[in-house]
Amino acid sequence: MYLKYPDKAAQFADEVRAFVRAHLPAEISDKVKKRQKVSAEEQRLWQRTLCDRGWACPGWPKQYGGPGFDALERQVFDNVTSEEGAPSIIPFGEAMIAPVLFAVGSPEQKAHFLPKIRTLEYWFCQGFSEPGSGSDLASLRTRAVLDGDHWVINGQKMWTSTAQHANWIFMLVRTDPDAKQQEGISMLVFPMSTPGVTIRPIITIDGGHHTNETFFDNVRVPKSALIGEVNKGWTYAKLLLGHERTSIARIGQSKRELARLKALAAEQTSNGTALIDDPGLRKKIAAVEIDLAALEITALRAIAKSGPPGVEANLLKVKGSEIQQRLTELFMDVAGLYGLQFDPSRGLDHGNDFVGFDEAASLAPNYLNTRVVTIYGGSNEIQRNIIAKTLGL
Repeated sequence: MYLKYPDKAAQFADEVRAFVRAHLPAEISDKVKKRQKVSAEEQRLWQRTLCDRGWACPGWPKQYGGPGFDALERQVFDNVTSEEGAPSIIPFGEAMIAPVLFAVGSPEQKAHFLPKIRTLEYWFCQGFSEPGSGSDLASLRTRAVLDGDHWVINGQKMWTSTAQHANWIFMLVRTDPDAKQQEGISMLVFPMSTPGVTIRPIITIDGGHHTNETFFDNVRVPKSALIGEVNKGWTYAKLLLGHERTSIARIGQSKRELARLKALAAEQTSNGTALIDDPGLRKKIAAVEIDLAALEITALRAIAKSGPPGVEANLLKVKGSEIQQRLTELFMDVAGLYGLQFDPSRGLDHGNDFVGFDEAASLAPNYLNTRVVTIYGGSNEIQRNIIAKTLGL
C-alpha cells in the first residue's frame, strides 16, 4: 500500500523540493544525510531562509505568522524537506510552547514570543523531567514561591535537551505543595541567562552532547513569566506533550532513512550477491516499510483532526519511535563489521581512518542515540498505558 498524493499536493511537493535544493547549503544537507551534527548557527540560517519564504513554523496558522498549511500540505512539506536533508525543526519553541501560547497565552505574551520563536531568535528548551520525576512527572519537586512581584525558583531539571544553545526555557514548577500533585503545578517561561541558572552537560552513550541537567538556585523571574493561570500547568503540559509526541513520529526522516537503507543494501554485497537480494533482509525491510506507510496515513488523520491532539498522539509516538529504532538496527545489519567502527570519545566528528563505505562511522552512534526515542516524550510503556486507559481496554 502506498499513499498517492493528489495532483495539487504533488505540485506543491515539487515546489518545496525545488526551493530546498536552491536555498539549502549543500554542506548542511550533506551533514543531515550523513547524520552529523548541525551547528546552532546552521540551524538558525535555515530557519531564517524558511521565514523569508513564508514557510517557517509549518504547523502554525496564518494569524500567528505561519503559512497556514492544511493537513496534506503540512505532511508534504515535512516529508520533502526531510527527504532533501533539511535540518529538523527545534521543536521546543515552534511545536511545543507555541501551541500553549496560542491557547492560553496573554495578548502581550503572544505578541512578544511568537515572532521571536518563528525566527529562532528565541531558542527554547524544556524544563519538565527531574531526578526521580520522569515518567511520573507529576511528582516534580522544583518549587516556585511568589515573593512580591517575582517568582523565586529552586530545584533541578534533567535531560534539558539543547539547553547549551537555548536562550529561553519553559518549565513546570510546584506552586502549591499542599494541593494534589497535578493541581499544584504552574508553567513559567524566562531567559536562561537569569542569575542562578546553571547548566551541566550530559554526554550520552553515542558520545554526543545533546542534553543537560539544569540547576535553579534562588532564580527570580517576574510574575509575567507565568503562562496562563496559577496551578493550571498540568493541563497546559498535557496539551504541550500531545504536540511533542506527534512530532516525535518523524515520518519524513524515517522515509529518508528507509530510502538510504534500500540503496545501501543494494550497494553492499556478500559472496558476490547484493544484500538487498537476501530474502530475510528483504522481509524485514518490507515489514518496516508497511508500518511506515500505515503510520503516515494515521498521522494525516491526526493532523486533519480539529482540536488538540488526543490519544492518536500517543500512538504516533509509540509506532514512530519504534520504526526509527528498527531502521537503525537494519542499517547495522547491512553494515556488518563496518558498523562497529565507532569511538564514543570522539563523538560524531570522526576522521578519515575508517574503512568501508563513507557513512559507516555514523551508523553506530546513530543506533545508540536512537535508543532514547522510545523513552523521551514519555516512555512507550507509559504511552501504552495511556492508550489502554483512554480506550477502556
